[in-house]
Amino acid sequence: MSRPDTAPVRPGEELPLDKLRAALTGRLAGDLTALSTEQFPGGFSNLTYLLRAGDQEYVLRRAPLGPVAKGAHDMAREYHLLERIHPVFPAAPRPEVLIEDPEVLGSPFYLMERRRGEVVRTALPAAYSANAAAPRQLSEAMVDTLAALHAVDIDAAGLRAIGRPEGFNGRQVEGWAGRWRRARALLQGSGDLPSADELHDDDVIAWLEAHTPAESAHTLVHNDFKLDNLMMDPADPSKVVALLDWEMTTVGDPLVDLGLTLTYWTMPVQPGGSRIGAAGAPEGYLTREAFIGRYARQRGQELRPQDVVWYEVLGHFKLAVIVLQIFARYRAGQTSDARFAPLAAQAEWLIREAWRRVAGQP
Repeated sequence: MSRPDTAPVRPGEELPLDKLRAALTGRLAGDLTALSTEQFPGGFSNLTYLLRAGDQEYVLRRAPLGPVAKGAHDMAREYHLLERIHPVFPAAPRPEVLIEDPEVLGSPFYLMERRRGEVVRTALPAAYSANAAAPRQLSEAMVDTLAALHAVDIDAAGLRAIGRPEGFNGRQVEGWAGRWRRARALLQGSGDLPSADELHDDDVIAWLEAHTPAESAHTLVHNDFKLDNLMMDPADPSKVVALLDWEMTTVGDPLVDLGLTLTYWTMPVQPGGSRIGAAGAPEGYLTREAFIGRYARQRGQELRPQDVVWYEVLGHFKLAVIVLQIFARYRAGQTSDARFAPLAAQAEWLIREAWRRVAGQP
């Protein structure tokens, strides 16, 4: 790496090394007597650590601390997904060990191979500073990786059964609407969000319900595809080293992935402060329209910018739900991570942007 990508473990999120060593003995290569950990500081969901066992390095993922929603942060599911996806989509890291015993870390966790590369968040890495074409190359690599993911033959790979693709879009609206309402109810009376009449969140939900399209196709859906979930080759910004964070992967409409990706891509500032994308980055990155056009060409389909508006509105809404759920945990004292304090305002911005797009439709 041209710059460090890990940091000391945040206070309160340390791992019990003796328990970890005992659970991994005989199951992992490397010198476990020299076990040490650091933490990957990005992300708001699962906790991710660098685990060193002598000269061997692994990435450990576990659920966040405190209560979590039922069915969320399922480490066993993510591990088994990677077992099946890695052989047919090499950008997915190889999983190594799954430990389901909650007595070790307090919740199930797994380890996967460590890959090395650049994660682009707030600025171009120094490794790319002399390359004027780097923004375009990064953009194109991102589009091409998304299209390649959606080209995986889910039937040949035995992956269709990981989701229920028929009726996927309708269930997306229903499920995310319920999560939004539950998170909003937890904050009732707090003043953290405007009223529904002012914010138009109920109107956004009603519009999504009234305009839900049939699935455009049935493919793998990553469900959190964004630039800083990609790891790039330090020597070549046109090459993807890894695609990370597979916890929400399923089978459904690929345009749901595209809509959420465009949500991130067109935001001035993303949760966590990322500014890379069409709206928040220097010139040279693909515009929204160019992004959609390249994706359509890679997929061999007709796709106009107006064809993805419903998916973008859904993307804004889903991301609003995710950040509001995290903020609700923070507000309830279930986590003390100060990075979560601004997330109610981020959720509000996302809902307002979703409504702006809805209101602009004929």
